Amino acid sequence: MTDDTTGRGATRPTSIAELRAVAQPDEVRSRANAEHWTASLYLRDVSPYLTWLLLKTRVSANQVTGLMILVGWSVAAALLIPGIWGALLALVLGQLQMLVDCCDGEVARWRGTRSPAGVFLDKVGHYTTEGLIPIALGVRAATWPIHGGDWMWTTIGCALGLVIVLNKALNDMVHVARANAGLEKLVDRRDAGTAPSGRRLATLRRAARFLPFHRLYHSVELTILAFVLALLGLVIGDPLADRILVGVLLPLAVLATAGHFVAIMSSKRVRA
Repeated sequence: MTDDTTGRGATRPTSIAELRAVAQPDEVRSRANAEHWTASLYLRDVSPYLTWLLLKTRVSANQVTGLMILVGWSVAAALLIPGIWGALLALVLGQLQMLVDCCDGEVARWRGTRSPAGVFLDKVGHYTTEGLIPIALGVRAATWPIHGGDWMWTTIGCALGLVIVLNKALNDMVHVARANAGLEKLVDRRDAGTAPSGRRLATLRRAARFLPFHRLYHSVELTILAFVLALLGLVIGDPLADRILVGVLLPLAVLATAGHFVAIMSSKRVRA
């Protein structure tokens, strides 16, 4: 989320409390969309310690983001390992990716080196990771190259990846549309009031909170699901468990994307 210059020079925090005050301001912790639940739950408690170590080096925040991208790609690569061990490794790497993702912004805020290039790299990391993971899940379901491969499942995995990336892109399309229309930037806060208008849509939105399948398509959730289904695969067999996963996720992803589109069009976000 930064460039390679260092606004604070070689200055380092004198305590974790000081680092938290600068690197984790209220506007960061209260973000509705950019702050993942794992960050709010526990990763923001851990990340300052890793950020502390990174600030002792010459590594830039952009380079930390680059590391996040590589860890994200390794999540998908780990899922190519058949059985429970590949899923377990992906689960651990998914958590590591989110930890490093917390740290790049903290390094940037401490050094005062935020830039559009860093935001762009962060988007590249999340889009590519969350596009590659479903493809890897499709390869697992196809049992390729262990048993020759059933290409229907790789096709389903690729379709799932495409729908997930499209769903993610809808949020960025809103920002592009508002910028091109000369509207102010949306505030990413939980109380920003971006809920769709209309009683029926509001009712559906409340219902989605009780069955939040639309939140299953981040790398963390996907790796958790992959691990749970891998455990199930120990009982019913790996190919069947993996095929259940991608077979169920694709129609749910299509439904979530359609609902996301309708919610955006009915909200104040795309209205002048």
